[in-house]
Amino acid sequence: MYLWLKAAHIIFVVAWMASLLVYPRYKIHQLNAQPDGELFNTMRDASARLRRVIMTPSLIAVWVLGIGLVSMNASVFSFGWMWVKLLLVVLVTGLHGFYVKTGKAVDNGTATITAGKLKLANELPFIALILITILVVVRPF
Repeated sequence: MYLWLKAAHIIFVVAWMASLLVYPRYKIHQLNAQPDGELFNTMRDASARLRRVIMTPSLIAVWVLGIGLVSMNASVFSFGWMWVKLLLVVLVTGLHGFYVKTGKAVDNGTATITAGKLKLANELPFIALILITILVVVRPF
């Protein structure tokens, strides 16, 4: 059962990361589009579907499956790499919330973030994914 949970966890991590990399790009296109224009509305609708169908459900599945995995193997908390991984997952979860809040502000025309700053924030999930993967595979400490 543990390996099935682990496989499902990895599948939803991939889906969540992919959505976190795509979602801000939709919002960047919206920021650069004419408000209430065709591109703006298309990106608004596509990002809402992405958030509702993939992004948020994947976040929930990652956490539920992750908690299930550690409940089956609590000894993993004796390793320092796991605590760093958990910290990074909490930070990525916060980033998810930031994206959703920012996305709603873009939709409403009240966003204060620039497209350039959102492009920079768009790199953060990939950096976190690299670090988490190294921690889980290499287990450096």
